[in-house]
Amino acid sequence: MSGVWVFNNGVYRLESSPKRRVLVHLPSGEAVASYSSLENILRGLGWERYYGGDPDFYQYHKHSSIDLISLPKDFSKFGSVHMYDIVVKNPNVFHVRDMILAGLSSLRPAIASWYNKVD
Repeated sequence: MSGVWVFNNGVYRLESSPKRRVLVHLPSGEAVASYSSLENILRGLGWERYYGGDPDFYQYHKHSSIDLISLPKDFSKFGSVHMYDIVVKNPNVFHVRDMILAGLSSLRPAIASWYNKVD
């Protein structure tokens, strides 16, 4: 049984917690939260912006390979498929992890911080 226990009006109830995947940069341990931070990391790994492709995507390529990374311009559409594409093309640099979204805001801060540590 997975979820988050929420106390509301004197009643505890279990709310299911939808999971969202996040791309984590392993050397820093930080979740990628924007394209600007992702682009900085990719540039450091030798990826360059490619401007000859689809205008609805940000695309990156490496001179040393035939690989191309295509990401939707809207960061809210950046999903698991894009994350795993980055992971496969950059082994040992990125990892995809589940992030629990719902319920934590309704918990007391002490419980929420403990819950975030449990993995």
